[in-house]
Amino acid sequence: MAGQKPLISDQRGITGLETAIILIAFVVVASVFAFTVLSTGIFSSERSKETVFSGILEARSTLEPRGSVIAFAGKIDGATSTVFKISFIVSNAVSGEPIDLTPGYTADGSGDDPDIASGNEQATVISYNDAGVAVNDLPWTVNFLGDDDGDFLLEGDEIAEITAWLLTRDHTVTSVTTNDSLKVLSAGISSLTDILGANDKFTLEIKPPSGAVINLKRTLPVQLDTVMDLN
Repeated sequence: MAGQKPLISDQRGITGLETAIILIAFVVVASVFAFTVLSTGIFSSERSKETVFSGILEARSTLEPRGSVIAFAGKIDGATSTVFKISFIVSNAVSGEPIDLTPGYTADGSGDDPDIASGNEQATVISYNDAGVAVNDLPWTVNFLGDDDGDFLLEGDEIAEITAWLLTRDHTVTSVTTNDSLKVLSAGISSLTDILGANDKFTLEIKPPSGAVINLKRTLPVQLDTVMDLN
């Protein structure tokens, strides 16, 4: 009809350029999101791998007790019987990474064992505690048994005897097993009321520079002998 207006008078719409911009925006956002997810996954995977390798290294650097714990008793200051040193044998648990057993002291059988090993940087720490006393850093010595390559690294095919000394240099101990008379070094038990005697329970804690901590818990018999196998 003459003079009738068209049904659609608004010609506005989305142009091809606008469509392309929107698609590009979607692609960019999707790419950023995918990169973020991928990066997070790779980072998590790397962290998991580091954790696994760390656990393996920890397991491969662990001491393992071998055999019995031996306690040595003597007369302290010529009077009271007490345990003055404790020996035990350790090996490398899974023949893994070498474990540093460089001692801070040595023992040569003289009357004032143990002696300070000057220049040695001791990495492994041995602590002692019982019902009445705790010592965080006992003096200890080491003796490699069997195969020994001459260093202080405990490797897969080696075993080592560690001896922890309990008394301070303030006291003299008479022992028929090692010396007629010896004075053990500082960092041990100093009070005569806290010495290790019959029926006492104690714990030695061996802390290597890496790997698990070993706890040796033992109880002394009702009567102290010169040498005691505490199993």
